[in-house]
Amino acid sequence: MSQDSARVILHVDMDAFFASVELLRHPELRGLPVVVGGTGDRGVVAAASYEARSYGVYSAMSSVQARRLCPDAVFLQGDHAHYSRTSAVIMEIFRTLTPLVEPLSLDEAFLDISGSRRLLGEPLDVAQRLRCSVKEETGLSCSLGIAPNKFLAKLATTSAKPTASRGGPVEGPGVAVVSPGEELEFLHPLPVERLWGVGPATLAKLAPLGVVTIGDLSEVPEELLLVVLGPGAGAHLHQLSLGRDNRPVVANSEPKSMSQEQTFAQDISSMDALRSELVRQSEAVASRLRHHGYRGRTVQLKVRYRDFTTVTRSQTLEAPTDRGTDLVRTAWSLLLRLPVERGVRLLGVGVANLLRGELQQQLSFDDALAGMRDDPGRRNLSRAALDASDSEWDATNSAVDAIRNKFGAELIGPARLAGQAKQTQGQQWGPAAENDVDTASKSGVPPPAETS
Repeated sequence: MSQDSARVILHVDMDAFFASVELLRHPELRGLPVVVGGTGDRGVVAAASYEARSYGVYSAMSSVQARRLCPDAVFLQGDHAHYSRTSAVIMEIFRTLTPLVEPLSLDEAFLDISGSRRLLGEPLDVAQRLRCSVKEETGLSCSLGIAPNKFLAKLATTSAKPTASRGGPVEGPGVAVVSPGEELEFLHPLPVERLWGVGPATLAKLAPLGVVTIGDLSEVPEELLLVVLGPGAGAHLHQLSLGRDNRPVVANSEPKSMSQEQTFAQDISSMDALRSELVRQSEAVASRLRHHGYRGRTVQLKVRYRDFTTVTRSQTLEAPTDRGTDLVRTAWSLLLRLPVERGVRLLGVGVANLLRGELQQQLSFDDALAGMRDDPGRRNLSRAALDASDSEWDATNSAVDAIRNKFGAELIGPARLAGQAKQTQGQQWGPAAENDVDTASKSGVPPPAETS
């Protein structure tokens, strides 16, 4: 997908969500056809495992029919409150990427990452890391579609999904991409019933026109569609057949937090290596806060040990901040109180209690560079830099943000990470390469002072 494309929309759909959540609670049922929903004669199927789907069982089917198709199915009544709690965890993972998250249901959402391309990297890499993050945090799998609009992204997700078999899910690609310029190549061979709004009644009206595929529909004059289907439906389907969908991703709430975390290829017990990772993550979170116009009051630290025990700590600041130096000082003071000799598998930094920050005037790239030339003391992050005034740090952050926005997030970072060019934001959600774990720089930003 071109770096210059205007919109990058992700559609994320959990795989057999309710059934998969139940299998986490009942691992003894793995490999069996499992149906979640009403267990009585008047019940309805809410979800089915891929084993059950291979018998023809699907959502919204009556429980009676499901039993008829799959007599050996295990029926579970389900726990909607538990599914909601799991969904909340998943949606917060999505919001670590972007505040523009539009949930469609408990297990499905659109994400707009258009404004974060420089910070996040290539969309395909972002999607793969997101899948890893969801799996790591919840034990659940998901499928993603990437496209320039919501309609195409949702269609793409279908082609990324696992398929049903008696032996369990047959893995699909997991991520499907519709790149700019390839919309019609992807769309037109699909059957017309894949379009939103095309059901049996509409199919019957389109059949006399010889419409079988979406490509066939695109060749029908719009004026004729308006007559056959009516003004609203005709215009709507004509636009979809051409791959057009201008609907924005609408977040239904402000983000509660922003965070960054790293699962290491090898457990780490070195404080120096962990401090370097804290600096990297704190700077990444601070950059995203500034990018989206937020400041946060509560700094959060997350540590997962080699035995998968997870510990979280937090500290609320006197004033909200969007500065990486504030985050790393606080996170470091929290880490110092935890035993790391056990081996750290995962480390994460986050900020909660977000407020819309007073948006400062953005320096132009040329102005930012000029400011750095005029003040040599800002060219390097040193111990003196940690003690710099708020105004000095605001100017430095503006300069750094300008450089990142123009050339990419990986170009500039704290001096402490000077030897870690390969360990970019791309490692957020998956294990770092083994050779990156051992490259903690031994110079640069000194250890932050412990705070009360």
